Amino acid sequence: MSEAYVTQADSMVVDAAERVFKDLADPQTIIQAGQANWKTPLWQALEEMGLPQAWIPEALGGLGLSLSEGFAVVRASGRAALAVPLVDTLAASWIAGQAGLSLPSGAATVVIAGNHAQVHFDGHNKFSLRARNVPYASEVQTIVVVSHDHGGTRVDVVAASDCQMSNGRNLAGDASDGVCIEAVSGTWAKAPSLSVDQALYVLATCRSLQIAGALEEILDMSVAYAKERVAFEKPIAKFQAVQQNLARLGGEVAAAVAVAESAADALAQPNMPAAELLLEVASAKLRCGEAAETAAAISHQVLGAIGFTEEHILHRYTLRALAWRDEFGSESAWAKRLGEWVSQGSSIDLQRLLSAR
Repeated sequence: MSEAYVTQADSMVVDAAERVFKDLADPQTIIQAGQANWKTPLWQALEEMGLPQAWIPEALGGLGLSLSEGFAVVRASGRAALAVPLVDTLAASWIAGQAGLSLPSGAATVVIAGNHAQVHFDGHNKFSLRARNVPYASEVQTIVVVSHDHGGTRVDVVAASDCQMSNGRNLAGDASDGVCIEAVSGTWAKAPSLSVDQALYVLATCRSLQIAGALEEILDMSVAYAKERVAFEKPIAKFQAVQQNLARLGGEVAAAVAVAESAADALAQPNMPAAELLLEVASAKLRCGEAAETAAAISHQVLGAIGFTEEHILHRYTLRALAWRDEFGSESAWAKRLGEWVSQGSSIDLQRLLSAR
């Protein structure tokens, strides 16, 4: 992992973001409120900070953050189990910018053409879309669609109001909707320096970082509870079985953080070979997905029945970590893609790759 990943600028931006998350998106406060009216003041505060446009150049009205700086915010959002489309809007703005487009104000989400989304062009600059499990589609104002078109990458910017929605929910209860677009002529442009794969890599890495951030909080909660919970006249953290489980949980979290940061670092480096990017991103998504499942099981075992209750915050983290692992490529999808790459005889200079870290 390059030391350049964490800079003073990162720290300032992340500190500011974390203060907003703590003040306006505290998990315990959200649970006690029992409704979603907390989202409006949170989003207003995020927009006032400019975080949804953090990856947009300053000349175009954004913060002009680098990919590394933005990825640091993404991981912080995972530590807050954030249930608003900040990360998706960040990615949507960045993708649109690669095509020289700007987005209207408000939240946005991204659709990548592939297994969950079929795009059809009619030859008159109109296109149709059938997509499922689109994160936050029913809660955003704009949908950015990335697809192949005549050998290049096409980016379409569509108003969510022009789409038909079939409302759905992911495992955590957050919006994950079906989207249907019929012969819409929206704003679009080619993105000569961006491939569909690269767009997917950024989104998949964002989800890996969110999982890693959530797992960090899960570990902290589990350790703190084990130190406080007393059984047979001593804290359960003194029992060997609990210690072993917490050690295993710590190992899973460390692995998830390492691979997620490594993928983010690879994406932030210019001219990284496509094969190495695939290896980094696929490895991160796979390992973070595995860690999410293991961490959820261990943390709920440590906390016992209390962690499953609606009143406790643990489930906000475990459910989102499990939901994020299936977005922008499930474990099986990334494993298949990685396996196909290996079977095709692709190779990379592993020694050079490791030395670069």
